[in-house]
Amino acid sequence: MNRWLPVVGGVSMNLALGSLYAWSVFVAPLEQEFGWSRTQTSWTFTIAVLTFAASFILAGRIQDMRGPRICATVGGVLVGVGFILSSFTTSLWQLYIFFGLIVGLGNGFGYATPVPVASKWFPDKRGLVVGIMVGGYGAGSAIFGPVAGSLIESVGWRPTFQILGVLFFIMGMIGAWLQVNPPAGYVPDGWTPPQTGAAAQVGKRDFLPSEMVRTSTFAFLWVAYCLGVTAGLMVISQLVPFAGEAGLSAAAIAALFTITAVGNGGGRILSGWLSDTLGRLTTLRVMVLVSAIAMPALYASQGSVLLFYLLAMLVYACYGTQLSVFASTTADFFGTRNLGMNYGLLFSAWGVAGFLGPWIGGQVFDAFGDYRYAFYAGAALALVSLGSLSLARPPAEPAKA
Repeated sequence: MNRWLPVVGGVSMNLALGSLYAWSVFVAPLEQEFGWSRTQTSWTFTIAVLTFAASFILAGRIQDMRGPRICATVGGVLVGVGFILSSFTTSLWQLYIFFGLIVGLGNGFGYATPVPVASKWFPDKRGLVVGIMVGGYGAGSAIFGPVAGSLIESVGWRPTFQILGVLFFIMGMIGAWLQVNPPAGYVPDGWTPPQTGAAAQVGKRDFLPSEMVRTSTFAFLWVAYCLGVTAGLMVISQLVPFAGEAGLSAAAIAALFTITAVGNGGGRILSGWLSDTLGRLTTLRVMVLVSAIAMPALYASQGSVLLFYLLAMLVYACYGTQLSVFASTTADFFGTRNLGMNYGLLFSAWGVAGFLGPWIGGQVFDAFGDYRYAFYAGAALALVSLGSLSLARPPAEPAKA
């Protein structure tokens, strides 16, 4: 088949899955109807993130053994059903199950598929194509956030959950049908694999998960991924209340959602393309360093809406870079045969960060009563991530039996 068709399918699926980032539009109407606190509703997203990261490992293993379509189908079904069931919510525990667990589980199974498929079809431009696929996830909130907000105003939150659930199910099924691995030994027409140097080993080192986790490379990458994403999520989780304190109007804050989603999705694609040219680790190091500078600068940008927008977009782009380039790095360093589970194990760093980032940001704000130190803490974590990336090196060949 045309190797770009799986990319179309992966983008379709990730656009639907990326609706997880648009969860915040449902918070206000749910709190208004049921009287729940912000802490109670926030746990819905936390449960979804943790379920997403935990199920990714299992889904990756199934994808490696049974192929991509079964995981993609399960993911699309669960996300669609989870949204529809959420429309029948009458209690907090139901919301935690319907959206937190079921939608989170659907994300884990759906997201486990596109990266391995893209990595196998595009050894010649892996970074760019993986970036395009996961860029769809970042763009999901930019598209469906405003759509959901408009639907809630016109028909209410219950029909909105149902409409989106049906739409996401259809998008997921289209994506699942197009997720097909290439034939064994596939090489793109007109492309000759490198014969010498480090690039010649790309895709030839098929580490078992048990072999990968014993390497120092995996340890350095995991720490860098966890702390780098923690830094990004710390700032992202505090951005809306900080924007209000910085004097941005309600309309300016609403526009901020679209601007940052463009930065998130665009950063994944741009950094993927750059990593094909500059190298994976170099791209990660540069973007993590940029994020360490951009976070304090964002705090200092109060008073200029345009500068605030630009720096917020940059912070989101640096965050999106990590979701893109760490995936390609895993394929390069540890091979594509077991990439589903191998990247799932590395992706557990994102799950830990999904808890740590908002928690640390809230604790720092409560302790100092100011967002200044939360943004400084994010910059410090990014610098530690940079140090870990500086120690990472391509792994040696796994031992032969």
